[in-house]
Amino acid sequence: MWIDHLLLGLIGLAAGSAVAAGTFAFLIMLGVIPRMIGKTKTAGQILLYENMIVLGGIGGNLLSVFLDIRLPLGVVFLYIYGICAGIFVGCIAVALAEVLKSFPIMFRRVKVNEGLNYIIFFMAAGKLAGSFWYFLHQMAAN
Repeated sequence: MWIDHLLLGLIGLAAGSAVAAGTFAFLIMLGVIPRMIGKTKTAGQILLYENMIVLGGIGGNLLSVFLDIRLPLGVVFLYIYGICAGIFVGCIAVALAEVLKSFPIMFRRVKVNEGLNYIIFFMAAGKLAGSFWYFLHQMAAN
């Protein structure tokens, strides 16, 4: 009986390690993390970045596996977490689109030469407005 649990634990650990390696490789390949380090000029804090990325992955896995864990940190923490998660997802989406060269191709086909920063800003603002609409009208509960 205990050998079955040991085997399942090892298989789970190996599969989780493979998925985590793929996820972190995807983030590095997109260039999100190196670009943020370059933009903020905090290359001296690379160990802090690495530790926070790993701790974030471990924490996310623990919270997703043990769904009945409740963290009594209050609504303010929930707002801060939501903003940070939204920024992260937005950065991933824009980085993926940039890697796939979809923005330059789209802008070339529509013949847009000026105002690209405004277009990207309003795309992000539209995403923000849609998210607010979704949560304020409690569409998630339906």
